[in-house]
Amino acid sequence: MTSWNTTRDSATQAVRRSLQRTGMTWMAVAEHIDRPVIWTIAALLGSHPLPADTAAAVGILLELDEDTVLALQEQPYRLDGDTLKADPTIYRFYELLAVYGPALKEAIHEEFGDGIMSAINCNVQVDRREDPDGDRVRVTIDGKFLKYQW
Repeated sequence: MTSWNTTRDSATQAVRRSLQRTGMTWMAVAEHIDRPVIWTIAALLGSHPLPADTAAAVGILLELDEDTVLALQEQPYRLDGDTLKADPTIYRFYELLAVYGPALKEAIHEEFGDGIMSAINCNVQVDRREDPDGDRVRVTIDGKFLKYQW
């Protein structure tokens, strides 16, 4: 019996190989399935399950086999621990939250009251902003406020 991680990791690699082989972009896949690009990338990298019809559409577009299409539909385990911090881009998000996390929390509480920003019910977008000193990366997280209810 194959473990979930092995199956899901193989599906992710099959998607990556297909993108490379076909020259397809993440944006093109997202447009094909009518989903946001960041959600699409996260799902195809294993962070979200794809609904059966969406997985089938991706499978046709990227010429994936049936087992890969099924693996894309599996409920993920969202645990990768400290291995994520080894990637410099991902580490910068950890660093950003280490520096600004407490300030963001205070600002949210001051503006909204006692609660949290949802990471489940949110939209994430990445944009480029041209700047004379070098292009800027703009990450927008638009999360639903969830009030603590006692």
